[in-house]
Amino acid sequence: MKDIIRKKHEGEGIPVINKLQETEYLTFPGLDATGLVNHLFSTRKGGVSTGIYESMNLSYSRGDDKALVDENYRRIASVFGETMDKIVLSDQTHTTNIRLVTKEDCGKGITGCKDYQDVDGMITNEPGIILATLYADCVPLYFVDTKNKAIGLSHSGWKGTVGRIGKATLDAMKEAFGTNPVDVHCAIGPSICKDCYEVSGDVALQFKREFAKQAEQIVTPISPVIEMGKEQEQLQEDKYLLDLWQANKIVLMEAGVLKENIEVTDLCTCCNSSYLFSHRASKGKRGNLGAFLELRNN
Repeated sequence: MKDIIRKKHEGEGIPVINKLQETEYLTFPGLDATGLVNHLFSTRKGGVSTGIYESMNLSYSRGDDKALVDENYRRIASVFGETMDKIVLSDQTHTTNIRLVTKEDCGKGITGCKDYQDVDGMITNEPGIILATLYADCVPLYFVDTKNKAIGLSHSGWKGTVGRIGKATLDAMKEAFGTNPVDVHCAIGPSICKDCYEVSGDVALQFKREFAKQAEQIVTPISPVIEMGKEQEQLQEDKYLLDLWQANKIVLMEAGVLKENIEVTDLCTCCNSSYLFSHRASKGKRGNLGAFLELRNN
């Protein structure tokens, strides 16, 4: 689409724009190439919500009408050829907690109550379960173990990224399914890009400490200059630009995923706030996007 701004990024795997009836969504070619999963990342297009939630809002907790959100989930499920009671929704609080999901969890957070809290990542090896996590600038991480036929889906904001939720997900998959990272294909989904993500010095410091060897790849200081007549004053470097895409890629590679098995998005939520919900661009007046991943019945 002409109005989509794509960001060039080393090792990127460009998401493909798809449409089924009214529903417009994004997919990663590498995930499709495994032949093991159905997946998508939603856009704002093709739902029934209105106002600041227009139109494919997937959040029940931001003030939108429940019936409209239900219809949005029904449309997403139909892309998978499933009903919405097959979806399992996370309970995101910026942790690195991972939940092993079974068929008993189907519908939780959608058609039934969640009996779990503080879950930012989910894993399963049971086909027919649609894992779902929500976004409006944070980073979706997709995992497909091609050898053991298992999947994972995790929400990685700045806290999850510096806490290495990508590694935590792979560790949980290893414990549950015997996953070896060299057999895993990953995708880093649409989220806020480095050019749009300004953070304070205390956040930048955490990344500098955690990623000491690669800090220059992830954290860039902002040094604004104010003109004062003929003199100029350099301000203190207390604001930084943070590259969550690169940080998560480093996390995955250091955890053992092969570079060639990692697809990195080239779509920024903030740059494309009319197409993708962005918390920063909307100043919090928005709905939520969703990442969805299902193991096929092969």
